[in-house]
Amino acid sequence: MAKPLSGIRVLDMGTFITGPACGMLLADLGAEVIKVEMPGTGDPFRAFKGDLYSPHFQTYNRGKKSVELNTKEAADLAAFDALIKTADVFIQNFRPGVATRLGVGAERLQGINPRLVYADISGFGNDGPWKDRPAFDTVAQASTGFLRLLVNPANPRVVGPAIGDAVTGFYAAYGILAALYEREKTGKGRRVETSMFEAMCHFNLDDFTHYLSENEVMGPSSRPHVSQSYVFQCADGGWIALHMSSPPKFWENLAKAVGQPDMLQRPEFASRPARIANYEGVVSFLAPIFATRPRPEWEERLVRLEVPHSPVYSSKEVVEGELAAHHNLVVEGEGPRGTFRTIRNPIRFDGESQTSVTPPPELGADNAEILGR
Repeated sequence: MAKPLSGIRVLDMGTFITGPACGMLLADLGAEVIKVEMPGTGDPFRAFKGDLYSPHFQTYNRGKKSVELNTKEAADLAAFDALIKTADVFIQNFRPGVATRLGVGAERLQGINPRLVYADISGFGNDGPWKDRPAFDTVAQASTGFLRLLVNPANPRVVGPAIGDAVTGFYAAYGILAALYEREKTGKGRRVETSMFEAMCHFNLDDFTHYLSENEVMGPSSRPHVSQSYVFQCADGGWIALHMSSPPKFWENLAKAVGQPDMLQRPEFASRPARIANYEGVVSFLAPIFATRPRPEWEERLVRLEVPHSPVYSSKEVVEGELAAHHNLVVEGEGPRGTFRTIRNPIRFDGESQTSVTPPPELGADNAEILGR
């Protein structure tokens, strides 16, 4: 695969998810990413059952090297500064003020290397009323209105993956790429700042646009009602998802698939506005029908009639399915713990996709190569 960031050196001092996710995205594009970790313990996300190689850590740290440096120690700070002179990008996601206390604040590092692109990721910004609050994924989702769109009001529970963390990492990488491009013209680096609050507000743009343009506050059911999206349980216990959207042909073909040719004559199915207004009535009518047959049979019918749908797969089913096989979704590489398997970067360059991966590093694996230790 093409490596458009080949030759770019990144020092990643991030911990947990936001900073490491940003660094991983740059590594996927060919950058040399050196993870700078605390001696002995490393990134706190490493810890797992008495070991330092947790699945969480593996998720966001592939393609990187690892060195151990404690910048509170004079010798380690000097070694770190030597690396900064050679770096193009520095990433940190500490709480406001911590980077300066560790000797890795933007002003000092860009004084050493004016071409350095300095990525500063925080929870709620480096100033403002919430700057000192600890921020983790659920807190960021809740504070930006996003969590409210995921929670069932009748049974409020936090659900799903760490979307806020991962999304913030994406936005930080996006800003870094822009700053690197600008540096080609100006010769000078930028301080690229984002926060989980700002990133998730932007990611939740549809919700805010509805409020700002129509004074409409969306809820958990707003989007599925309008998009006419459904999930039904089949006779074998499997789930199947439908996204019926606007074209009448989708509904006409669904009526054929479920063996209810007169279904669209019912008041709750008569038009798109009727289906939106009577969403629960649509569900009540269709759910018992889908419960009569196993999922593979429904899938065959819906494919044949071109009804937009998919089985609701588990990760195991995705990895073992035909789509993953066709798109070479799973890539692997050999490391100190054997074969490491992961999901490849989704970007193709001139038709080429990622075909292999460098496993996440053991703590301090590259001390000798990079630090001469």
